[in-house]
Amino acid sequence: MTPALTRADDAGAGASGPAAGPGAEPAVPAPGRRAAVDAGAREGILMRQARRESAARTYARSLPIVPVRARGMTVEGADGTRYLDCLSGAGTLALGHNHPVVLEAIRGVLDAEAPLHVLDLATPVKDRFVEALFDTLPPEFARDARIQFCGPAGTDGVEAALKLVRTATGRRGVLAFTGAYHGMTAGALAVSGDTAIREAIGPGADEVTRLPYPHAYRCPFGAGGAEGARLAARYTETLLDDPSGGVAAPAAMILEVVQGEGGVVPAPDGWMREMRRITDERGIPLVVDEVQTGLGRTGAFWAVEHSGVVPDVMVISKAVGGSLPLAVVVYRGDLDRWWPGAHAGTFRGNQLAMAAGTATIGFIRENRLDEHAARLGARLTAGLRELMAAHDEIGDVRGRGLMIGVEIVDPHAAVGRDGVLPPAPELAAAVRAEALDRGLIVELGGRHGTVVRLLPPLTMTESQADAVLQRLADAVPAAIARVRSTA
Repeated sequence: MTPALTRADDAGAGASGPAAGPGAEPAVPAPGRRAAVDAGAREGILMRQARRESAARTYARSLPIVPVRARGMTVEGADGTRYLDCLSGAGTLALGHNHPVVLEAIRGVLDAEAPLHVLDLATPVKDRFVEALFDTLPPEFARDARIQFCGPAGTDGVEAALKLVRTATGRRGVLAFTGAYHGMTAGALAVSGDTAIREAIGPGADEVTRLPYPHAYRCPFGAGGAEGARLAARYTETLLDDPSGGVAAPAAMILEVVQGEGGVVPAPDGWMREMRRITDERGIPLVVDEVQTGLGRTGAFWAVEHSGVVPDVMVISKAVGGSLPLAVVVYRGDLDRWWPGAHAGTFRGNQLAMAAGTATIGFIRENRLDEHAARLGARLTAGLRELMAAHDEIGDVRGRGLMIGVEIVDPHAAVGRDGVLPPAPELAAAVRAEALDRGLIVELGGRHGTVVRLLPPLTMTESQADAVLQRLADAVPAAIARVRSTA
C-alpha cells in the first residue's frame, strides 16, 4: 500500500508566510506518478461510476481522476498520480485537504462521545461555533443578528434567506442579477442567471427581476470599467423608481460580491455601496451570498468588507463547515418574524461540521490567512497577466484574493458587440485537460464555460503558487496546439 503523503514525498522549495503553519505542505509535488494504490482500480471505478451515476454528474466528466488520499493542496489518485488542487471542493476547503486542526476538532467530538445528530438543540459545540462566527461579522451587524441553521448546502441557505425576507416584508418579488449563481433548488435557481437550468424546473422565476451585474470585461452596456458600473447602478435605480417600470416593491435584492460560477466577476466597491444605498432608501433588504467568497477567500474575511457594506442578510456555507456540510443564514434581528418550524432541516445540527468550522475560523484568523490570500492572489494574478501578454488567447485575468479567473477567447474571430473577442469554449476545455495532464486540477465557469477558475486553499504556499503558474504556462500553449491540430 502506498504510504500517506508526507513532506518527504514532495519535491520543491520550502513554504513561506502563514501557510507554513500546522498542516501546510512545504513542498510541491511532482506531476508524475508513484506506485499505484491498486493497479487498474482507477479505470474500474470510473467505468462503474459512468454506468451507475446519473447524467447530472459534472466534475467527474471533466476530471477523470479517482482521489484516494489528500493533504493540503495535494491530491493523489488511485493510479498514484499526484495533483495540485486549485478546485478545493469548489472553494469549500479553505485549509486544504485533511488539515490537522480540522482533523483534531473532529476527533475531539468523536472521542468525547458527544451526540452527532441533535436537530436544532443547543450543544456546547454549536455554542462555540456561533460565538466564533459572530466574532468575525461586522460589529454593527453582529450586535443584533440572528442565525438560522439550514440544510447542509448553500442552496438551502439561499432558500431560507428568500423565505425569511418574504415573511418579514410581506412581499414576493426579488431583485437578482445577470450571471448570478445561488444554488440548484427551485428558489435558488429562480434567482440564478442560467436560463437553461431554470427553464427545466418550471414556474417560479416570474417573481424575479433581473438586473445587470457590472462586468468590466464583458460589460452589458459596452462601456466597461467605472462607467459600466455607474450605468448598471443608474439602470437599477431608474427601474425601481419608474411607476411604469413593471416592478412591484420587492422583498429583497440578492447578490454575490464576486460572481464565482458566473466567471469570477468582482463587483466594484463603489457599485456595492450604491446597491446598499438604493436598497436602504427603499426599504429593501439586501441579501449577500457569501457561500463561496466567505472566510478569507477574497483577501478579506468577508467579501463585503472590501466595500464597507453591511448587508441585512448573509448566506454562508462551503468553507464555514471546515470541509463538512454546513449552511447558515445570519440576518438582522428585526427580520426575525418566523414562527417555530418556518424553516427546518433534519441535518441542520451537524456537530462535526460545527467543530470543524470553529477550528477553521480560528486558524484563519490566528494566521491571518485572509491577508495571505490577498498577497498570494496578487502574486498569482501578476503571473497570469504575464502569461496573458504572451498569448492572445487569454482575454482577461480577474478576481480577488485567491478567487481568480482566466478568460479564454478566440483571437482569430471578429470582436463582438461588447467590444472584446468572443469566448473559445473548446480551447478552454483543452486548457483544463492539459493542466490535468501536468498535475493541476482547475475547473471552468462563466458564460460559455470559458473562464479557467482558480480556487486554491488559503494555505497555499509561494512555491505552490509558482508551480501552478508554471503548469498553466505549459498547459496554455499545449492546448492551443491541440485545438489547432484538430481544426
